[in-house]
Amino acid sequence: MVKQKTFFTCQQCGFQSPKWMGRCPDCRQWNTLAEETPVPAASTGRSLARPGVPQRLTEVDGQEEDRLSCGIAELDRTLGGGVVPGSLVLVGGDPGIGKSTLLLQAVAQLAKRGKALYVTAEESTRQVKLRADRLGVAAEQLFLLAETSLEQVQQQVASIQPDFLIVDSIQTIFTSSLESAPGSVSQVRECAGRLMLMAKGDGLPIFLVGHVTKDGAIAGPRMLEHMVDTVLYFEGDPGHPYRILRAVKNRFGSTNEIGVFEMKESGLKEVGNPSELFLAERPEKSAGSVVVPSLEGSRPILVELQALVSSSTFGTPQRTAIGIDHKRVALLVAILEKKVELSIAGQDIFLNVAGGVRLDEPAVDLGVIAALASSHLNRAICPQTVIFGEVGLTGEVRAVSRPELRVREAARLGFTRCVLPKGNLKNLEAPQGMRLCGVRHAGELLEIIFN
Repeated sequence: MVKQKTFFTCQQCGFQSPKWMGRCPDCRQWNTLAEETPVPAASTGRSLARPGVPQRLTEVDGQEEDRLSCGIAELDRTLGGGVVPGSLVLVGGDPGIGKSTLLLQAVAQLAKRGKALYVTAEESTRQVKLRADRLGVAAEQLFLLAETSLEQVQQQVASIQPDFLIVDSIQTIFTSSLESAPGSVSQVRECAGRLMLMAKGDGLPIFLVGHVTKDGAIAGPRMLEHMVDTVLYFEGDPGHPYRILRAVKNRFGSTNEIGVFEMKESGLKEVGNPSELFLAERPEKSAGSVVVPSLEGSRPILVELQALVSSSTFGTPQRTAIGIDHKRVALLVAILEKKVELSIAGQDIFLNVAGGVRLDEPAVDLGVIAALASSHLNRAICPQTVIFGEVGLTGEVRAVSRPELRVREAARLGFTRCVLPKGNLKNLEAPQGMRLCGVRHAGELLEIIFN
């Protein structure tokens, strides 16, 4: 009998080797190579649809299909306006973050438009039913299937003919055509490929739930993210009830949009106005506290930055930043020391974004400088002031994008003064009751907020 050849595949990045190695030479991870058998040739020779002929670009029907609303506005916003027929959506997140809860609530709303099949490969149908009762979810056209075999799932899809399909999760689904264990790179790649063919060939919207690794990336090869149309990450701090749904890939919309939810006993509730939620417990007239308007896609969100500057008891000062890049904070501290002549380089510095939000855009630079200076000088900033702007290495304040949205959101919440880059004052009309103060240099900021 001829011995079947095998190869070793890295379960983190998908690298393949003819022999076992203790460390993957691609992703540099230890003990991640597992023995697998090659995918049979019969399972790779599939086609998306009937063989076609080349068409001129001008002859292709470019009419956009109507999107289907999930009944959850925050989810629709993240998807780019709703579910696109024939799309393959991957939802990832930490264990217990609320992925299954969100999709169960969404599929219950979608089941009002047609049949929906929820494949639970990790739980029994009774467990899903208990969760549905707790969430108050009920839909006559929602079908549950506890199955891990891909062939059985395909058979039931052909029998029921659903309009929507949820697979929870892709790491527990396996195909009998491969001898490797469920969750391996080959199984995940093959099962996702067949589901993609099903989605594109039948126009069936499919949602996949994906596990994440210790580093926060979706488990399995990066190829899985390339195969799907949309990748959504469900983020949240275990110490806060707020959850943020963020799109990192979307072939049918923007990747800058986010959805904000609040976890309650009855499930995930939409947060239509995140700014009010994040500022609800803000202390007034406290040194080191400042409000900055951050832009997430087309949505402005007002969040509170808190800074604490204190004397260092160690030889090396501490630098701790939560919710913001610590390297960016170190850069702004150097600008304060060199260009503004505020001696804080030898102090312990702690910076926190309240509410568990993460800020990545450079428009919060001016707010960070204001919070650090306020804490160091022990002088509170006026609670009716918002600050935003990008700061360069020479201390200059640069203009940022979409200033009108930030100013309008601040005025709507009752703020009366906005400190912003002078370059943004051109063609910017101040809302009623709002005073705009433009600055060109970080040194001018301190003169305005402390006078």
